[in-house]
Amino acid sequence: MKKVLITGIDSFTGKHLSSYLKKRGYDVYGTSLFDKADKVYSCDITKKSDIHNVLKIVKPDYLIHLSGISYAAHKNYEEFYRVNTIGAINLLEAFVELKRKPKKIVLASSATVYGNQECEVLDESLCPKPANHYGASKYALESLAKNYFTKLPIIITRPFNYTGIGQTENFLIPKIVSHFQKRKAHIELGNLDVSREFNDVAFVCEVYEKLLLCKAEAEVVNIASNRGIKLLDIIAMMNAIAGYEIAVTVNPAYVRADEIKRLTGSNKKLFDLIGAVEQKTLQETLKEMFEAYSDN
Repeated sequence: MKKVLITGIDSFTGKHLSSYLKKRGYDVYGTSLFDKADKVYSCDITKKSDIHNVLKIVKPDYLIHLSGISYAAHKNYEEFYRVNTIGAINLLEAFVELKRKPKKIVLASSATVYGNQECEVLDESLCPKPANHYGASKYALESLAKNYFTKLPIIITRPFNYTGIGQTENFLIPKIVSHFQKRKAHIELGNLDVSREFNDVAFVCEVYEKLLLCKAEAEVVNIASNRGIKLLDIIAMMNAIAGYEIAVTVNPAYVRADEIKRLTGSNKKLFDLIGAVEQKTLQETLKEMFEAYSDN
């Protein structure tokens, strides 16, 4: 069996990816900051000794690094860099120090590294201009990780927004779906003029596995669909799914000064590396989430 280690396995993405890879025949191990379970090890990635202990036990064939702070509005700016940047580099350094070379390491960066660019579709040739600490911490990760390209088989991914069942309500789509599930009459949102990709987490899981198995390394690649949609269009979809219309107002507290107006990505390089990957429509994803939350 192919042995894969997922850092942050108890995260939204980690749970979906773990289930997906197990079904695909992988022997899945994970790390968590808080939990210990069968094949899941407690590990603080800011402590290199923790990483050493896990790598010595698991000896993974593959690593997918998901652990980090993913909520862009997190208030402790220093934590972004300590966890997202230094934590990731600790992982790479641990592999080098232990003289272990897996078949592939996939590091999750973020599409927010692009910031506000004056073009409709963002591709990997653009110079990143992160507009917040979350994006800057991920760009710092990328910049430092490239120093390990000659030592380890690394692919750095820039996932654009994605969602699915189990994502917490401090993220936009679950917040909207939850309001409809509770049949609330009113919802407060931020900037309604922004356009984002909202891909399905199953699409992202399939992409991660294909990146593990492809021959490419020393690459930075989008996980994207170039399928942008505005918030009011999402509200319209949910109106139809839930069978009633919700009232929408803009709360200035939710409007960020560093808001990125349009964030959609080119998937040309991705599909050149792994082949085309299909995914369900956003309407299908929203319906699945609505029905799952209703069941709960």
